[in-house]
Amino acid sequence: MNKHAPSIPKVILYYGFTPLEDPAAIQLWQKQLCESLGLKGRIIISKHGINGTVGGDMAAVKKYVKMTRQYAGFKDITFKWSNGTGKDFPHLQVRVRQELVGFGNPDVIKVDESGVVNGGKHLRPAQVDALVKERGDDVIFFDGRNAYEAKIGKFKNAIVPDVQTSHEFIAEIQSGKYDDIKDKPIVTYCTGGIRCEILSAIMVDNGFKEVYQIDGGIVKYGEKFGDDSLWEGSLYIFDDRMVHDFSENTKIIGECVHCNGPTKLFRNCTSETCHQLILLCDSCAELPSTTTCNHSVNRKRRDREFVG
Repeated sequence: MNKHAPSIPKVILYYGFTPLEDPAAIQLWQKQLCESLGLKGRIIISKHGINGTVGGDMAAVKKYVKMTRQYAGFKDITFKWSNGTGKDFPHLQVRVRQELVGFGNPDVIKVDESGVVNGGKHLRPAQVDALVKERGDDVIFFDGRNAYEAKIGKFKNAIVPDVQTSHEFIAEIQSGKYDDIKDKPIVTYCTGGIRCEILSAIMVDNGFKEVYQIDGGIVKYGEKFGDDSLWEGSLYIFDDRMVHDFSENTKIIGECVHCNGPTKLFRNCTSETCHQLILLCDSCAELPSTTTCNHSVNRKRRDREFVG
């Protein structure tokens, strides 16, 4: 590596479903690998596979990708790249959990060497648009994220379930609210695709007849079409950037919780005892009286639930 070459910060988002017999051993290996390369971010490992987002110098991230793919179960992982700031993550976390995404039931899905068993059919971004062109308004976009994420960006006319965490999705799907669309073509979507791997399998298991998921999630769709097709607004992301736009023509669909003015920026509640994110415009954010939240309408930030 050229010592005088400029540092180019990059961030990658990725996941891979594959059975892991010893998640703790994978955890140790991943932690040592990231530390040796100076990478920061969050990685979750379970018996179902791996889910991560890490950032650092581009050369180090490239080496991380190369080394991670040398593990047989991870060789086909798709890594989604984006520009970083160099300060996207405060530290490195590599954790073993029961689930890669906290749906509240580790046994809700089955995984083999090919991925999630009986999940929705993967569609590439161009295939999504082709499906809508062919089937028209029969196609239902179903948001697989937490409801607050859709406040700043979503697919046009999508169903956005009123859920604040992934834990609520199983009960939501089983509630009967969506029984009238069980025979419709359903396109599930989320940030990078991992939540829809699980959500689509839950929907299939609960009697939805024709379920799809966008291969690579919103990230890949936005890279392909930007703001020129079926997506509108900004993408909420789980690092310190918080928001990603796909073009300079991004439509602002978010509304300030105080004045209803346009905004795409979440801010931290200034109360010392609160960990909420508030959707505020620049003008309201400058007023101390508006920087504390209404707990009934904002998400609890905590350590920002990491999902893709």
